[in-house]
Amino acid sequence: MLVKRLKDCGRFISGDKAVLRELLHAGKGDFEFRYSLAHALVGRGKSTLPHSLKNSEVYYIISGRGVMHIGSESKRVSAGCAVYIPPGEVQYIRNTGSNKLEFICIVDPAWEPEDETVG
Repeated sequence: MLVKRLKDCGRFISGDKAVLRELLHAGKGDFEFRYSLAHALVGRGKSTLPHSLKNSEVYYIISGRGVMHIGSESKRVSAGCAVYIPPGEVQYIRNTGSNKLEFICIVDPAWEPEDETVG
């Protein structure tokens, strides 16, 4: 059994400027699955940078409010929303709430820095 606690996972700033804590990653550990799972925070009034991934991604919004931009589309999101992001689509999320925007990122196959293009 594998159990990881968010508080025990180190923080880092991703290429798109979100604050991430990677909880699970297919290439890091003695378990088999294809995806990576990370916890993300975007500060009040901030946004991630436009970026794209070679792989599909899902955001699950835990708390806060924002606007998700994928390609030419934009939609409001809030706690309880799940967002599918197709491979290769330019994406970013803007925090429009009064608190931090908190969400989970699932990338399949697992996220690797070289699979992300920022800008």
